[in-house]
Amino acid sequence: MNALQRYFIEIAYNGTAYHGWQIQKNAVSVQELVNKVLSTLCRQDIETLGCGRTDTGVHASQLFAHVDIPEEIDVFNQAFLQRSNSMLPNDIALKRFIKVNPDAHARFDATLRSYEYHIHFSKNPFLHNLSWQLRERPNIDLMNQAAEILMEYRDFSCFSKSNTKTLTNNCLINRAEWVQTEDGIVFHISADRFLRNMVRAIVGTLLRVGKQEMKVEEIRNVIDSKDRSNAGESVPACGLYLTEVIYPYLP
Repeated sequence: MNALQRYFIEIAYNGTAYHGWQIQKNAVSVQELVNKVLSTLCRQDIETLGCGRTDTGVHASQLFAHVDIPEEIDVFNQAFLQRSNSMLPNDIALKRFIKVNPDAHARFDATLRSYEYHIHFSKNPFLHNLSWQLRERPNIDLMNQAAEILMEYRDFSCFSKSNTKTLTNNCLINRAEWVQTEDGIVFHISADRFLRNMVRAIVGTLLRVGKQEMKVEEIRNVIDSKDRSNAGESVPACGLYLTEVIYPYLP
């Protein structure tokens, strides 16, 4: 059997047409298509393992996956990257291959992950499926006050999808901030890890504060309850982007 070399692949995709990153039965995923292309080019079964999973319709401007490829295949040859991308749909792009140690792990070695949630207010056909349109502008100052409270906590069970079988619901959030844009707002959040549906549930809860349906300090009661039913509704997937994944050994 040919010797294998481990690589990280940096990937970007528009998730509108896919049931998330991870392979699943009876649904098209980004991982499935990437695996098929690499298997075709390497002429043997190739499987990737991603840094995490994104839900149906969620986008990624930066996602890393690790993969083991036969050493004799030169993935740094520009032709290999070009052929890979030419075989993938236009809404998926492989950006680069990075040689790593055999024990490097795309999921477990990540030390920080960042997401953005995009909201716009005026109808814009160029943002369809890429941002969520709201008719009324929420109070961004109140939402930022509530967002700061998130960083005082570790257990975010109240924002987690049920029955996820995680060993812990603890996360260390080091950024949670709303930023004004020309015709909208963007929520930036960074943490060492995220629970399933966590960001969309947080955004839905903060919007309740911004619409003054909930007082800023009431977010403490939501978090302390550890009960998903006390948090806000999950916002649509179209506005959510995985934007950065950091590893201690990558430049």
